[in-house]
Amino acid sequence: MLSIPTFAEANHEILQSLANHTDRELVSLHQLHPEQGKFFTALFCRYGAIVHSVVQQAVESQLQADYLFAIAWRQIFAELGRVQLAPDPEATNWQSWLMDITGGTIDLVEVPPPAQIRSTLTAAPPPLRCYLERGLDAIPPLSRLIVVMTQSLKWNEQRISAYLQGEGQKIPTADIPTYLATGYQQLEAAVPKDIRDIYLRIDLAPA
Repeated sequence: MLSIPTFAEANHEILQSLANHTDRELVSLHQLHPEQGKFFTALFCRYGAIVHSVVQQAVESQLQADYLFAIAWRQIFAELGRVQLAPDPEATNWQSWLMDITGGTIDLVEVPPPAQIRSTLTAAPPPLRCYLERGLDAIPPLSRLIVVMTQSLKWNEQRISAYLQGEGQKIPTADIPTYLATGYQQLEAAVPKDIRDIYLRIDLAPA
């Protein structure tokens, strides 16, 4: 039997302060304050276990379940930003809405074999991942490219420099660490402060 992960962030004081908010209030506040991540994260903590129990039915391994779980929350994050709130506060059952999005994700996503899955929930919980991805979209293209090549592709400075020079960006190998540090600073600034606080003031740059 697959296990349902625990979400330690639910105990953070920022999220505890939202415990009495209704689902609709959290969705509304998420839309009104995109610069804050706590409202989405509160919904994630409220319904994370239910969503994970649903995705488990579609896969065979824990890694696959966690992978599909993260993809489902990425889709939920995207949909929450544009969903229309009905005038009647009782018009939408948000748990059912979440289940519909999750079911659609299960139908559309081709889950890779466990051996091909590199990401883990502990390394990047879904809310953090969502805001990191949004932050990457917001920083300058060169910074984004260098951060992605370092973090995702695991390229070293020499390879990054060679690739960039092939693309017309003549950046010496010795300068890549400086560009990378700037990229990390820009990315951290693009991630909501409350998300950084919730996730233990995470340092985006490697030690």
